[in-house]
Amino acid sequence: MVNNTPIPTDLTQILEQLKALEPLIYCANSGACSEHFERLLVQDFWEVGASGKIYDRAFVLSVLKARQQNPIQEPWHTFDYQIRPIETQHFLITYSLQQATRLSRRATLWQNTEQGWKMLYHQGTVVV
Repeated sequence: MVNNTPIPTDLTQILEQLKALEPLIYCANSGACSEHFERLLVQDFWEVGASGKIYDRAFVLSVLKARQQNPIQEPWHTFDYQIRPIETQHFLITYSLQQATRLSRRATLWQNTEQGWKMLYHQGTVVV
């Protein structure tokens, strides 16, 4: 069930910033350098992939680097974004990702720091 509750105005700007950063976790073909990904992910970042496996920061960075070296043009579309403040500088965003071969629900925990936005946790769950 999709929540059609309007996003409060004060969260709209934050959501737009995070929507711009979010694709970098699954689509490294944007031309961003490796240092960008390293700055984006906190040191103890982890992810639960659509397969259910747990991946650490080092693994995710290696996958992103490999994708940059051998870019694949894959059509994708995101929709149904929602944002929820967790505490003062922490926000959870959720959305759907439609790729050519699958639909998944995504959730990411973000932290706003003096160095910019940092991704703490990400999860992808395949929709059956």
